[in-house]
Amino acid sequence: MRSWRVVMLVLVAGGGLAYFGLGRGLWTAAAPSGPRAAAPAIPVMASKVERADIPVELTGLGTVQALNSVLVRSRVDGQIVKINFSEGKDVHAGDVLVEIDPAPYAAALEQAQANKAKDQALLDNARLDLDRDTRLVKSGAATAQQVDTQKSLVAQLEASIKADQAASDMAQVQLNYSSIRAPIDGRAGTRLVDAGNIVRATDLTGIVTINQTHPIFVDVALPADSLPRIRASLKQGDITVTAQDPGGQDLATGTLSVIDNQINAATGTINYKAIFDNTEEVLWPGQFVNVRVQVEILKGVIAVPVTAVQHGPEGAYAFVVGSDRIVQKRSIKTGVSNKTSAVIDDGLQAGELVVTDGQYRIEAGSTVEVLGQPAKSPG
Repeated sequence: MRSWRVVMLVLVAGGGLAYFGLGRGLWTAAAPSGPRAAAPAIPVMASKVERADIPVELTGLGTVQALNSVLVRSRVDGQIVKINFSEGKDVHAGDVLVEIDPAPYAAALEQAQANKAKDQALLDNARLDLDRDTRLVKSGAATAQQVDTQKSLVAQLEASIKADQAASDMAQVQLNYSSIRAPIDGRAGTRLVDAGNIVRATDLTGIVTINQTHPIFVDVALPADSLPRIRASLKQGDITVTAQDPGGQDLATGTLSVIDNQINAATGTINYKAIFDNTEEVLWPGQFVNVRVQVEILKGVIAVPVTAVQHGPEGAYAFVVGSDRIVQKRSIKTGVSNKTSAVIDDGLQAGELVVTDGQYRIEAGSTVEVLGQPAKSPG
């Protein structure tokens, strides 16, 4: 009886396990095995490795400077009666910018001219007396002393005439200075004195500043060790200089025109100036620009877009796309670079395809799909 009960318990327990196991999916039939699905190709952008001519450039932060800057000041004392220029507008050399009351200087000129006319009349009379005395001395009616005295008087009056002429010229100059003219072509700034004010020749404030903005200078300081390279490049011809905005967009292209005559010992730099036509006036005095000075062009070197070069703990590398679309991570040695291209000294060959965008999604052995046509490596 006890054995029968044990058997029944075993059967009940086995049935329960079978029920719950099948119901909860603990025991399932083995699925037939098959090939694993291939991973999808990862989309990337790529470019061919090519031989190109790559410009070598030095970069620095530059400041735009007017080619000429003049603080216009009065050369005589007086009251401003008229201002003829508009602030912020172009002016031309010789234009009358400001008129100072000319009455005192016109009166001084008339006085100098009157003195000259008076002395001229005295001189004419003295010459007549000298001529008469010279004739009379021959007949004994006049003495030699009288003739010599008259000659001295004529000489004195001739000197007075020269002094009167000088005084007249000076008065004319002063009168001319009452009309203040633009000394150069350029753009007028804001005026520093209004009409009705008294100005003096000793004033340091000035009336207005004129800046010549086309052409225009850009001043840049570069490390002192750039000097030998730049001087060597100048022997081959003009050096191209590019000014860019803070975002890296090209603003204008000019040429190097000035090398400072000394190195700044405090900073270890030397100043250069480049001249730009600036006909569109994209450069403005006081503006900060990024400057790129082209000192050399490397001919026929292996080059890739700078975006193809990646950096890791072991140095620079690039992802190379094989003919089977599988990428290989390859160590490379880079040379000089500019804003668009990097020179490859070792590790890549012309014609190979390198990934230029999408590297963060791939690794060595990944299968990729190159989107569009491979981009051409810029020179």
